[in-house]
Amino acid sequence: MKQVQHMKQVQQLKLRLFFLSGLLLALSANAQNAQVGQIKIESAYTRATVPGQKVAGGFMKIIDQGAADQLISASSPVADEVQLHTMSMEGNTMQMRQVKAIDVPATGVVELKPGGLHLMFMGIKTPLKAGDLIPVKLKFAKAGEVEVKLPVQPMGHTGAH
Repeated sequence: MKQVQHMKQVQQLKLRLFFLSGLLLALSANAQNAQVGQIKIESAYTRATVPGQKVAGGFMKIIDQGAADQLISASSPVADEVQLHTMSMEGNTMQMRQVKAIDVPATGVVELKPGGLHLMFMGIKTPLKAGDLIPVKLKFAKAGEVEVKLPVQPMGHTGAH
């Protein structure tokens, strides 16, 4: 009798460990980080697209632990081009435009997020599917290049990590 009870406890423990490991894997897939020089990239992601959708945004937190720098370009094999963009309100109209660089202040943080600065994937070659990881190469004026993998979040993802 005790042996049967012990086996049930072991099975329950194995099941809990299985679910916990899956949860940890899911959390790690949602938190893509990278570093080049004094620049750290955290909480990077993009959103799923529908067939025929040719643009998507890329979002992340850029942390500079040293001298001021600039994000000067981005590229990815999933798109014809990756532009640096800003979004702002002009009167009652939301304006989105390409910028030449994104300033990263010394020992500061820049957030690329919906409604503000962001990456814009142009000419997406195939739909981005939730759960995929999208490789993106970021180039900084001083720190150099770094590749980060952006997890594709479901449509409607609000950016809360």
